[in-house]
Amino acid sequence: MAFPADRPRRLRSTQAVRRLVAETSVEARQLVLPMFIAEGRSEPRPIASMPGVVQHTRESARKVYAEAAALGLGGVMLFGVPEHKDATGSGALDPNGILNVAIADARAEVGDDIVVMSDLCLDEFTDHGHCGVLDSRGNIDNDATLGIYGQMGIAHAEAGVHMVGPSGMMDGQVGAIRSALDSAGWLSTGILAYAAKYSSAFYGPFREAVDSSLQGDRKTYQQDPANSHEALREALLDSVEGADIVMVKPALSYLDLIPLIRSHVTVPVAAYSVSGELAMVEAAAANGWIDRERAIDEILLSIRRAGADIVLTYWAAEVAARLR
Repeated sequence: MAFPADRPRRLRSTQAVRRLVAETSVEARQLVLPMFIAEGRSEPRPIASMPGVVQHTRESARKVYAEAAALGLGGVMLFGVPEHKDATGSGALDPNGILNVAIADARAEVGDDIVVMSDLCLDEFTDHGHCGVLDSRGNIDNDATLGIYGQMGIAHAEAGVHMVGPSGMMDGQVGAIRSALDSAGWLSTGILAYAAKYSSAFYGPFREAVDSSLQGDRKTYQQDPANSHEALREALLDSVEGADIVMVKPALSYLDLIPLIRSHVTVPVAAYSVSGELAMVEAAAANGWIDRERAIDEILLSIRRAGADIVLTYWAAEVAARLR
């Protein structure tokens, strides 16, 4: 009886062998924890569509910043949830606004032990829920929005942020923010660019998390799910404009974009495992349909295997604790 000379199963025979030859790993330092900090709350509020995730108070958030540093996470990405909104999102520029004070709280708690990142966008602060200001016809005024983004970047830098994350998908946003930061002397403040951010159904739970006021949709500025060449174009533009990291969002439905972009840029590539991805896993696990921990690990491995250097995930702290 002839037997095959090549037996790949030998490298799967024990856990120790599998660990020895594993091609991809997930490490705490590669994970970034997105967090929601709400203004005016006296206690954390669970987000129904995102089991295990809450709107934090400033006090409860401080504890998580410290935990993130102790776990060796790569960083935290902060989203502010204000009590009051207006047409121009003026709360985004207020030094005492919720996002700016949350940044200061995080830096006071962790210093330089982890990277404190901030969502640089107006959607949480505008009463219409769009990522920019509107013109007289109700359309997003791209260039007027860029000026506000630049001011917002400076406000975040003054609050102590290490890296801003412009997520609005305005044309020229990275260049405008980089220019504003440099002109104000914030040369070392980094930019994690949401380079390929798609108009996705998987953001649904996030809208609850930030108490979104969105009217309509964001299809005129977020990318069309049908397109991939466009994503590469956006990533290359952001890189030229001064992005220190470029990101794909969502991660799981756009895994093909990660290696495409990775092969064309020399900066690190991040991917965001979004709220809808979490909600699907948690709902299926709650019904006993899947093994929750295995599913989480498999998703994060797939994102890393696709080529992401950094993964933003709501499971970051949980996974890091298990890795220890």
